[in-house]
Amino acid sequence: MPVLTADFVPILVKTGASARVDVEQTTRFNTGDWVRVKNINPTTHTRMPRYVRGKRGCIKLDHGVFITPDTVAHGLGEHPQHLYSVSFSAVELWGDAAPAQDSLRIDLWDDYLEAAEHE
Repeated sequence: MPVLTADFVPILVKTGASARVDVEQTTRFNTGDWVRVKNINPTTHTRMPRYVRGKRGCIKLDHGVFITPDTVAHGLGEHPQHLYSVSFSAVELWGDAAPAQDSLRIDLWDDYLEAAEHE
């Protein structure tokens, strides 16, 4: 993996560098599927917000296949996988005091998710 130097930053900003990879990867989830975020607490780098762990949401979009920052940050390889936009109701995240009409979308990697039933 190349080292990011100050000279390279303007090029990345101008071209919109991406971690998307052109790799065939089977998708486990489709738009409309209900998922639960795994309730894990790794001691290493993760892009999984603590407040969504154990919460149920619905897949709204499959962004495609990207390298996984959790593994790249520790020199464990790219580990390509699907990145999904998952919608959570505010009530699911913050309880009955939250406005019932509000929701939040969070992008989450396949490894963070497991299948769930719609309640």
